[in-house]
Amino acid sequence: MMESIKKLREMTGAGMMDVKKALADAEGNEEKAVALLRERGIAKAVKKGDREAKEGLVRFAIHGNKAAMVEVNSETDFVARNADFQALVEKLAQAALEAGTNDLETFKNHDLGGETAGEAVAAAAGRIGENLVLNRVAYLEGEQVAGYVHSNGKIGVLVDLTGAQEAQAKDVALHVAAERPQYLTRDEVESGDIEKEREILTNKALAEGKPQQIVEKIVQGQIGKFYQERVLPEQTFVKDNSMTVAKYLGDATVRRFVRFEIGS
Repeated sequence: MMESIKKLREMTGAGMMDVKKALADAEGNEEKAVALLRERGIAKAVKKGDREAKEGLVRFAIHGNKAAMVEVNSETDFVARNADFQALVEKLAQAALEAGTNDLETFKNHDLGGETAGEAVAAAAGRIGENLVLNRVAYLEGEQVAGYVHSNGKIGVLVDLTGAQEAQAKDVALHVAAERPQYLTRDEVESGDIEKEREILTNKALAEGKPQQIVEKIVQGQIGKFYQERVLPEQTFVKDNSMTVAKYLGDATVRRFVRFEIGS
């Protein structure tokens, strides 16, 4: 009961007693309680577009060697679990596969058959009563594509591999979701970032009283760890800590990966 009261207070701006009464009158049904609060003029009349949308869902769609993924944000996790909202996100994922674009504005103007993707989101916001935002879209086309969405729907991944089996591609997608790699190769890391990290590690080693002559060796080893934590093929494979992702893949390679996480 208290969890429902908290959710509805955040959604509507209504006071605790008003929310409790609405929930009682709605026999605990949160959606009906929100409707009652609005009917009674208790819910604050805030423009939906002015409210922050920090929750939401990620969904992907795959057909053959093509894959697409969308992130749609809502104001509350309550709405993210709404069947109407979930159906909207699934529909948009399929539409993104047809649109075949990584450009968000292009996708917003993609025709769904009578309305654009952007218009569909706006219409759903009107029905649901929250600010909804079509935040990101991704599209991959390659040799072996795979996707993964975490059970809470808040983290989604697409990967594109060459020379890989389907199971390997799916495992790598799961790994990317869990381990948050930032780069595909060492060459993608900005030289300035490495130099900054080197400077921090050097100053730290000197402050700890390490002899100057061995500081460089210490720093070099830690720079290697910096890469191992961030570069996908060098990371420890999430399903087998005895090997790296590169070793697990053998002759197969990852060409691209995309990772969406709600709130990031």
